[in-house]
Amino acid sequence: MTEKYNPQAIEKKWQAKWEADGLYRSRVDWSRRKHYALTMLPYPSGDLHIGHWFAMAPSDARARWMRMKGYNVLFPMGFDAFGLPAENAAISRGIHPAEWTYKNIERMRGQLRSMGAIFDWEREIVSCDPVYYRWTEWFFKLFYEHDLAYRGEALVNWSPTLQTVLANEQVIDGKDERTGQPVIQKMMTQWFFRYTRYADELLNFDGIDWPEPVRIMQTNWIGRSEGARVVFKTEAGDPIEIYTTRPDTLWGATFMVLAPEHPLVDKITSDGQRDAVEAYKAAVARMTELERIGEEREKTGVFTGGYAINPVNGEEIPIWIADYVLITYG
Repeated sequence: MTEKYNPQAIEKKWQAKWEADGLYRSRVDWSRRKHYALTMLPYPSGDLHIGHWFAMAPSDARARWMRMKGYNVLFPMGFDAFGLPAENAAISRGIHPAEWTYKNIERMRGQLRSMGAIFDWEREIVSCDPVYYRWTEWFFKLFYEHDLAYRGEALVNWSPTLQTVLANEQVIDGKDERTGQPVIQKMMTQWFFRYTRYADELLNFDGIDWPEPVRIMQTNWIGRSEGARVVFKTEAGDPIEIYTTRPDTLWGATFMVLAPEHPLVDKITSDGQRDAVEAYKAAVARMTELERIGEEREKTGVFTGGYAINPVNGEEIPIWIADYVLITYG
């Protein structure tokens, strides 16, 4: 036995034996209890770093623990190879994204294997491979055929520089985190899934061992509520449908607030308020959805100069626009 541990020699030897023996190969065995483990698949935009292993190590530890308890553990690995990081990295180097992506995958695969995790590499997936994404297309087709996928409009974080949509997490202080260029919010046509049809089932946590914070996030994400739809009208007779969980409070309504992106805003805005409304809309367009609904920030708004007719008592109420009102909700 050597006095010093030599990982380069020892680990390669045993990893080769484990692979030859198929130690971590997951095979169907109906007689054993099953455990499916999955960690975040890395983007192949460069080398692995400590942040990758920070997420993978706990998943690997749990998968090993379940395997020691007798479970038939399936722990696949792969690469989330669609997206801007890989594309931008390739373009900046003058390389085709496909060439850059697959070279990185080959390198990262070797790095991951050297860590000795219990990934089943025979079940590797690469999301940009047609062998994989054909099943994504197949699922989408099923959703569409069953009226569970539909097209609609919603606000997005649009990068004029990159000419693409960014996630909320990619926008910091109104700018793209990578380029530092301004990002605006704009309405775009896109695809949606009718998950609300399954709201009751998704809110049933029986038999699911989820921490309370996760249950709260799931509940808030689904956003199920019961209420009534009521139609107000502008002074010109244009309908404005609102949703309220408390229709009994309509008699006490003193004002209405629209999202700055609402299609009627330009029409109902008076000449005297137009400059203020346009300036406010421009400012809101530079905010992300998360910034707009943040509970810690002060709510702001601007009077449009227009009025709506309350259908329950016929009274006029002023119409404002405010950043905390989202065109996609309510």
